[in-house]
Amino acid sequence: MRLCVNIDHVATLRQARGEFEPDPITAALICELAGVDGIVCHLREDRRHINDRDVYLLRELVKTKLDLEMSMDPQIVSIACKVKPDLATLVPERRQELTTEGGLDVVKYFERVKEVVEELHSNKIEVSLFVDPVEEQIEAAAEAGADLIEIHTGFYANTISEEEAKEELEKIRYAAKLGKRLNLGVNAGHGLNYLNIIPLREIREIDEVSIGHSIIAKAVFVGLENAVKEMIRLVKGV
Repeated sequence: MRLCVNIDHVATLRQARGEFEPDPITAALICELAGVDGIVCHLREDRRHINDRDVYLLRELVKTKLDLEMSMDPQIVSIACKVKPDLATLVPERRQELTTEGGLDVVKYFERVKEVVEELHSNKIEVSLFVDPVEEQIEAAAEAGADLIEIHTGFYANTISEEEAKEELEKIRYAAKLGKRLNLGVNAGHGLNYLNIIPLREIREIDEVSIGHSIIAKAVFVGLENAVKEMIRLVKGV
């Protein structure tokens, strides 16, 4: 299982003061030196954390893989086509949300999703769709031409009881197996931390996880390199 680190929350801290530190670019390079498999950032329409400068510099400097999370807004799609990340992950986006609250409704917005997938493909950018672990959404993702899916793990991460966690894990497991049967790459992410990642890594069909907030939060106390290395050990089971 590969680990990609989302550096949005470093940019959130920077924007809290409207200054220049901490720099998410520096954070990305530290994560790479610590051994991650890729860097994730989300260029939101309101630029609340990651901004255009960040994305262009990340494209120039990241040597592993750059995954650009993005809405289907035409301006954002245009920027993605210029930046040419290694992977574009299409996510739903609402201005008032604190973080992405659920998967993209591929069934409802199928024609627009397919259109954006084709535009990104024409610019030689692989496309992942961030979806809930729901059969219809995964089948629609494959039909829309996506290369990968990223399974939304937020419901699993927010469970309280062990029974609920097992139920959500089974949904994720089924979704991952279905994705593989449909010849999709399978990633997962949202709300994952140093505890709930352990059961998830047993789902062998998941190729990669994206984790941000818990790593940045731990880094406040132990440093970013140490926080990243600890998560790498957990994800890879070493």
